[in-house]
Amino acid sequence: MKKFALIFAAMLVMAPFNAMAEDEESNFEVSHPFKENTTHWSLETNGFYLGMGVKHNWDAINNSFEVGLLNITSINYNSLHGQNLSLGVGIHHHSYSMKRPGMLMRDDNGVVFLSEYPSNNVDKIKDRTSNLNMWSLQFPLMFRQRIVKKLEIGVAGILNWNYMARADNHYEINKIDHDTHYKGLKQNKVNFDFMGTLTLGGTGVYCRYSPSKFFKDGFGPEVKQTWTVGLMIGL
Repeated sequence: MKKFALIFAAMLVMAPFNAMAEDEESNFEVSHPFKENTTHWSLETNGFYLGMGVKHNWDAINNSFEVGLLNITSINYNSLHGQNLSLGVGIHHHSYSMKRPGMLMRDDNGVVFLSEYPSNNVDKIKDRTSNLNMWSLQFPLMFRQRIVKKLEIGVAGILNWNYMARADNHYEINKIDHDTHYKGLKQNKVNFDFMGTLTLGGTGVYCRYSPSKFFKDGFGPEVKQTWTVGLMIGL
């Protein structure tokens, strides 16, 4: 009898803690794009974007584009009154295209510079492309505010870890294709971006500003202060 009494007493003691655990579990869910949060805490995957560069500080850049997923996963706090705060990790790719007849080269010291295509007759060169590419893991801290139903504005600070950079060239001379790829560039491994968003029902537009330098000092042209605008889906 004493044994059953002890078990019953233990159950009474643990009951409040079990209720608290159930409440906490009910306040947390795994969310996905376009799903409206009904709990305070959630894990989310969101923010696929595609954008075009509208301003570059280096005159040799013809245009640029970027693509990425803002949050592969993020932890999100929803006030349930129109405010959202999230911290996540995503992936980002940015590509800069050079103006003709410029071509990116790298010397023995790892310095990237702009050169001309290797031909005495420029008119014989066809299908010329020269691009500077960067791949990054990004860590966005974002605040979003609902204006009216389903219409939101957002601001974010984004820490980037630039794990890979590459210069790619392609051209054709006398019907022969030539491709050169320069890896192991001396890019800045860490930089910081700012982003603003305007979304309706999870789909909208964004603007991103990248003030930091692409290359470490002395290892390439001063590529920085890039402005990009584009579309975002599923935020």
